Amino acid sequence: MMARVLKEYADVVVKLEDGEAKIDFTQIFGRSAPVHIEVGSGKGTFLVHQAQAQGDVNFLGIEWARKYYRYAVDRIGRRGLTNVRLLRTDAVTFLRDRVPAASVDCLHIYFPDPWPKKRHHKRRFLRQANMGALLACLQPGGEIRIATDHQEYFQQIQNVTAAYRTKLAEIEFPRPAGADEGEWTGTNYERKYLKDDRSIHTLALRKRN
Repeated sequence: MMARVLKEYADVVVKLEDGEAKIDFTQIFGRSAPVHIEVGSGKGTFLVHQAQAQGDVNFLGIEWARKYYRYAVDRIGRRGLTNVRLLRTDAVTFLRDRVPAASVDCLHIYFPDPWPKKRHHKRRFLRQANMGALLACLQPGGEIRIATDHQEYFQQIQNVTAAYRTKLAEIEFPRPAGADEGEWTGTNYERKYLKDDRSIHTLALRKRN
């Protein structure tokens, strides 16, 4: 069986210009609409389903792993989804330095790398040092939606976000369009973990006005 040939669709890919200027979402998407960012988009499963279900929303996926990023670009491009863009970069740096304040309506963070060894915990995306960047880019009323299979990491996430409860209110976790019965997110990682009988932990938060 021949390997799938992956194409890079120029209208899907976001290329960051050198420098530290804030990006313009209206320019990137060619329209003004609510912005959702998925951190760690993998092969693009969430983006495909959610972008099809919410055509009035602009979706930006961030993925560092090159093989997954290329697969997601090809997948989005083949489907002709005009409300999705993909970016290969470090998510924390991008959110902190390139995203305008109060410009994002929702952050989707599904199954981030748990970095289970204690000496690697400083590499975790959802930790105290990164919360300022996440909160700054969210609009008032904007949401953070989180899912993980890692119990210890989830406990840390709860502890970290609890320190911001004057700014964040916990809300019910909204299941994405691609989630089947018994699933929370419908992503490839979740389906893999459910087959292994792992528990899935979710958390949704809304930025207070």
